[in-house]
Amino acid sequence: MPRLREVPRKEADPSCLPLFDALFGKDRDPVSDPGTATGTPGNWWTVFALVPDCFHHAVNGFQFYRSKKRKLKANYRELGQARAGYSRGSQFVFSQHCKALRACGFSEDQIASIPSWATSKCFNEIEAAVLAYTDDLVLGGGRVSDGTFKVLKEYFSDEEILELTYITCTYDMHATICKALRLEYDDVNERVKEVPVPNSGSGDIDFMKAVDKRK
Repeated sequence: MPRLREVPRKEADPSCLPLFDALFGKDRDPVSDPGTATGTPGNWWTVFALVPDCFHHAVNGFQFYRSKKRKLKANYRELGQARAGYSRGSQFVFSQHCKALRACGFSEDQIASIPSWATSKCFNEIEAAVLAYTDDLVLGGGRVSDGTFKVLKEYFSDEEILELTYITCTYDMHATICKALRLEYDDVNERVKEVPVPNSGSGDIDFMKAVDKRK
């Protein structure tokens, strides 16, 4: 379950209800009867509804990247969003934008190769530059090499690069939030934990004693 309370329909701010209707069906309560048409639980929406202006700020961001005013083509935008989800470790963001990549015409081989894009032959120079730039933004914290940026400048206008940067970083944020609050497909327990000693033995063991040759 999400780490924060979900807002049922009867408690939701009226301004959130049109999107509740569009995503879950009119008059349906998404907390007691969860699930969207795309198969997601839908709890991103019910948790964000805790703070209505935060809800709308995020939705406005979705409308921004899908606006007809954008100069950046959707295929490059979605490539950055999908890789940002994978690099940040968000199954929700990665999964959703793999579907969007498919709608943009990417092949199944390309989508399957996003985790190993650096050693894949599925991507052309500009696509590889978008993937490298995404990793520099997400994994490198914005430390972008001159070489990567030079390739971007060869193919994209300054306006397109700003849009790519802003949208990719926005989805790095969404990936982080989903993991932190355990929303949607990121509702998973921490897997890194101590494994107990067999046979109920003591956990106070010097496990490197057998290889320590000091006298």
